[in-house]
This record gives sequence, C-alpha cells and structure tokens, in this order.
Amino acid sequence: MKQRIRVTAICRKGDEILLLKRAGGRIEGGSPHYELPQGKIIFGEQPEEAMTRVIYENVGIQATSIQLADVVTFTNLEGASELGNLYIIYEVKIVDESVKITNERYSAYKWVKMSDTGIVSLEEATEMLLQIVATKAGVSAARAVQTSDGEQVLPASDFATIYTDGGSRGNPGPSGLGYYIIGPGGKEIKRGGEFLGFSTSRLAEYYGLKEGLEQAIELGLKKVHFKSDSLMMVNQMNGVYKVKNPDLLQVHADVLKLLEGLEAYSFTHVPRSQNVEADAEVNKVIDANTKRGSY
Repeated sequence: MKQRIRVTAICRKGDEILLLKRAGGRIEGGSPHYELPQGKIIFGEQPEEAMTRVIYENVGIQATSIQLADVVTFTNLEGASELGNLYIIYEVKIVDESVKITNERYSAYKWVKMSDTGIVSLEEATEMLLQIVATKAGVSAARAVQTSDGEQVLPASDFATIYTDGGSRGNPGPSGLGYYIIGPGGKEIKRGGEFLGFSTSRLAEYYGLKEGLEQAIELGLKKVHFKSDSLMMVNQMNGVYKVKNPDLLQVHADVLKLLEGLEAYSFTHVPRSQNVEADAEVNKVIDANTKRGSY
C-alpha cells in the first residue's frame, strides 16, 4: 500500500483557524476549495523543520511557535489501490498581520471559527482532520452543503465513530474488552463487551479494537473513525511505533486484515474521560465474571 506523509498546521487566531483556498480546481457545486496549510517532508528534514518551511512557503512568515498536536492516519481507496495518508498535525502560532499568500498553489486565505467550518467547502482530508481535532476539543465541526433554494444545511458525516477499550485487573489478570459505536448520523447504534479471561491490558486493548472492527463490518459500516485511550496501540496503528511484542503480533495482523473490509478509516488517541462508554463495558463484563468466582 502506498503512503503519503504530510505535515499539517492548525494555525490559530483566538477561536479561529487559518484555511487556504486552492487556486486550481473546484469541487461539486462551484464552491471554493479550502484546506489546512500542509506539505511534504523533504528528505533529510525533521517534521518540525518541514512544518516551519511549509508555513513560510505558503503564507510568507515564520511561525512563532510549533507544538505537536497529533498523528493521524487516513486510508482510502483510489481506483483499485489503497492509499495511506499519515498526517503529522502541529498547533502553530503565527503573526496574523503578516499573513499573505506566497505560493501559487493558493489564491486566498480565510480565518474561520472551528464551529463554522461548514460555511466553506473543504478538501476531504482537511474535513476529516478537523472532525478529529474538533472532537478531541469538544467542539462541533460539520461540513455544510447548499440546497437548491440557497439554504445552508449540515448533513451527517458519512463516517461512523467506534470507541474501543480493553482492561486487565492485575495486568495480567481477569480482562475484558468494550466498544461503543456511533453511526454516521451521530446516534448510538451499538455497544457491548466480552470477557477475555486471564490476559494483559495491552492485549485486551487490541482485542477491543478487533471486536470494534468486526462489529463495523457486520453492521455494514464502510468509513470509520476509531478512537482509543491506548496511546501505544494508536501509535502502532498509525505506524509511529512498530509492534515488537510477540503476544500482539497475531492480533495486530488480524486487525490489518479486517481493515481491508473498510473504504476509509482513521485512528485517534483520546483521553480516558472521552472513552467512558467503552470503559464501562469493559468493567461490566469483568465484574460479571469475577463475581461468579472465575478469578
């Protein structure tokens, strides 16, 4: 599978973010096509150096501060092949008064509130990344479409969201997995858990992801945002870390095989406070089985 690596900037001015308008090409409906400042990493560059360069090349200024925010993969099908996109996302501070377009790839820029990104037509990857960033920040971000009478409406995303979790009491000890599924319309469609017996927490996390994937396929979901509070697992699925633990190799391979049944997906780390439903399912199944004297 081919993979592209991009550095991407979330440039903020108060509660607004910077979007750049592509100079060539328009999407359906004739609306301007906007995206986050982004670019490739040149051979020999560190990602942070690439981000500094991309900001300068696109808007003609030096960033005053760059901080790593997230690493996200987004995989979709292009023709008969899969294309993997790895986005290294930075929070970037710039001096607003100096912003000007210095790259012929773009024709204009716009500052937009995160909650109002639906007023512009977004490039697909930018839309996906903003959904992830907004979800982690607890902000609503949706893409708007224009009806025949000119009304702006916010349709449901075509991505489902699946929260997964796994836990072990004792590590190793009695373990369980949990999942919580939100459909493309934003409503819960399923949740559940499974007792795993005696296991480790890292293995339970992977079995939780595997079960979430199996549920997605059974439900006919094709585009999924996976969210987990296991930073190690998310980074491994994003290709940041390699899977070296022998006990994880088989289930990791199983997960990769199951992903072939989806059209597009992403993996995002969230704090435990944003994964309470899946966590509750884990505790429920462990409680039910340990109270019966299994452990």
